[in-house]
Amino acid sequence: MNIRFYAPLWGNTLPFDTFCRNVKQAGYQGVEMDFPFDQNEKAKLLAVLAHHDLEMIGQYWQSAEKYIDEHLVNFEKFIRNLGSANPVFINSQTGKDYFTFEENKRLFDMASKLSEELGIRIVHETHRGKCLYAAHITRHYLTLIPELRLTLDISHWYAVHESLLSDQQDAVQLAIGHTDHIHSRVGHSQGPQVSDPRAPEWKEAMESHLHWWDMVVKAHEAKDTTLTVTTEFGPPSYMPVTPYTQMPLADQWAINVHMMNLLKDRYGIQNYG
Repeated sequence: MNIRFYAPLWGNTLPFDTFCRNVKQAGYQGVEMDFPFDQNEKAKLLAVLAHHDLEMIGQYWQSAEKYIDEHLVNFEKFIRNLGSANPVFINSQTGKDYFTFEENKRLFDMASKLSEELGIRIVHETHRGKCLYAAHITRHYLTLIPELRLTLDISHWYAVHESLLSDQQDAVQLAIGHTDHIHSRVGHSQGPQVSDPRAPEWKEAMESHLHWWDMVVKAHEAKDTTLTVTTEFGPPSYMPVTPYTQMPLADQWAINVHMMNLLKDRYGIQNYG
């Protein structure tokens, strides 16, 4: 089974070179990140990645524009900027939960056009606030646009549906068949990120996520395709913090490395460069 692991740049406060050195030493194959528009800054980042022999997944998340015409223009601008950095693929938090189907489809159509033009695969993330924010909504889109490929961050759906998704199995299984990439964050029925997945009180939530991820792995094994995983536990205050002090309840980097090693052990993945 070929699974490649990526570290999130999200939450990093270290110099980029130090961060990349840590990423490589931990056993990741690359970094998932957004990119600046400044060409000099972009070149510096790409040089550091190359120096540490790290791959890059481009990440689009800047879905701020309220109206679809403006949103579409900026979507294209960000995707083209990521494409110019030659990523392994682009992970896109596409659309808005309040856009109509027709409006979000304009974004999917633009993504398909850009993917073909740039020669870079674009996958769409299941994320709160964006188009694919819920299991049943994603099922609707996949039924009408079956060529869509997904980043499955199922932790968002746990929060949206306030459940471990036992009543959404058909929708989740359909999404699994379209999944190319996983964000291996663990959510729960009241939020998208548990305080620490190593803690025993989160055993049920962890096992629930592993159940879905096992299904994704089996689907890729059957097709002999490569699965990619970003261990995307986030920083404070996405990570729960203590009142008043705002101190995080756990260490983001340690949790993400733990998740990578847990999944490598579970799926028999050897450390490789």
